Amino acid sequence: MASAAEQLAANINFSAFAKATELKQRLWFTLGALIVYRLGTYIPLPGIDPGIMAEIFRQQGSGILGMFDMFAGGALGRMTIFALNIMPYISASIVMRLLISMSPTLEAMNKEGEAGRKKINQYTRLGTVLLASVQGYGLAVGLEGMQGTAGSAVMDPGYFFRLTTALTLVSGTVFLMWLGEQITARGVGNGISLIIMSGIVANLPGALVQMLELGRTGAVSTFLIILLLVMSVAVITGIVFFERAQRRIVVQYPKRQVGNKMFGGDSSHLPLKLNSAGVIPPIFASSLLLMPLTITGFSGGDAPEWLQAVNTYLGHGRPLYMLFYVLLIVFFAFFYTAVVFNPVETADNLKKHGGFVPGIRPGKNTAEYLDYVLTRLTVVGGLYLAIICLLPEILISQYSLPFYFGGTSLLIVVSVTMDTVAQVHSHLLAHQYEGLIKKAKLRGRRG
Repeated sequence: MASAAEQLAANINFSAFAKATELKQRLWFTLGALIVYRLGTYIPLPGIDPGIMAEIFRQQGSGILGMFDMFAGGALGRMTIFALNIMPYISASIVMRLLISMSPTLEAMNKEGEAGRKKINQYTRLGTVLLASVQGYGLAVGLEGMQGTAGSAVMDPGYFFRLTTALTLVSGTVFLMWLGEQITARGVGNGISLIIMSGIVANLPGALVQMLELGRTGAVSTFLIILLLVMSVAVITGIVFFERAQRRIVVQYPKRQVGNKMFGGDSSHLPLKLNSAGVIPPIFASSLLLMPLTITGFSGGDAPEWLQAVNTYLGHGRPLYMLFYVLLIVFFAFFYTAVVFNPVETADNLKKHGGFVPGIRPGKNTAEYLDYVLTRLTVVGGLYLAIICLLPEILISQYSLPFYFGGTSLLIVVSVTMDTVAQVHSHLLAHQYEGLIKKAKLRGRRG
């Protein structure tokens, strides 16, 4: 028998959306904020020759720069004020999660409630500024060393250029961090994720045109293009299926007697996602493996022999690259899952509230059981991520197809879309419940 919530969800239609004024305002705010972000990806850094920069990026775009440019929505390739995008904030957030798991002081602060979370967020923002400053200055120095056929990419190199470039890039990252927080608070969906997804989606048409152009010139066969499109649809279907997959562990709460009445005795469930690590493992794995290729490209023919040898064996699409890619994805899946989910803390919380898993003793035994279940789920989840990212990677590396058809980009787009649609659905449900409550009150007054 369907629950009341499920029946109400089934009755949601376009008319319900039309009446949800607050939801429409949130959607318009989200759309406006993303338009502002996309406009910023076309404002170039001062002192950069765009023609030479485009030529250099065409040569270096197969390395880590190409992947970061995908996350930056093309801002890195155009070398705009949003070239660093929101990646420093994501890196700072991951580092802060690691520090919370290792530092008892930060862990206690995180458990203080809203006040503790505000302090953690403030530390994350400071870490973002620090990382963006280091990356911005490093990018400015790297730009001065870039040479095209017509000369240097920087018109007037020097300390003034480095300082202004670093300040501009840091300001762009801080603005995007603020914009993402505003979308989360006043819009719909996770603002940071939507910023990354909008950059990928905005460049998908260009990537599709590029792929079709390869087919027109004969560089890629028509059969291969059709195969890639079919594989992309299959990958999207697989992502939807596995991202929704979860193991529901039954949690029972004991009955308690208050006076002559018996309360409690309810049962609930603890959902454990198949892929708790999200998109972090393929991002980290790709970054590490593409680093030698990028360093070699920047150094030109002056790269050390050992680095050239590493680049030869770990070249994009080589068997050793694919092997390490799978191993690193599985490793980071376990690593990041251990960071975001603590079985001991979850078991203690269940014990404090009187909950228990049927057949398992509360406390240590429950923590061991949760760790056992989560380990088995992560094995499957890590293999799922590896397969999703590996299949398109083979075609991309062999035929120089755009990064945008890779498993990582599709995983981000599908995951963020699912999360945003779920939030829209929640707002519609809340609006429907408010309408029912108002009708019930009016009937009560009339009665």
